[in-house]
Amino acid sequence: MTEQVRSEEHQVSGKNLLAKVKELVREGNVRRIIITNPEGRTVLDLPLTVGLLGAAWLPLFAAIGGIAALAARYTVVVERVEKPAGSITQRPH
Repeated sequence: MTEQVRSEEHQVSGKNLLAKVKELVREGNVRRIIITNPEGRTVLDLPLTVGLLGAAWLPLFAAIGGIAALAARYTVVVERVEKPAGSITQRPH
């Protein structure tokens, strides 16, 4: 069984952009976050990895905060990983 990737879009204001990205990162099943401006151009493309922790997020959050000041509305495209129902994740011993 393979995992499935599902995409969704969220329209957010510039002042709520950072909060939305932090919320998505905390959810844990997000593989990638793409932020586009009102003209549809990609402003930031964040491939997320499980190993990225704590202080490693600070430069990314600072960049997102700076981007948020440039426009009033953004689209956040989220790619989520969904494991098929009934699949069991095996952990290495």
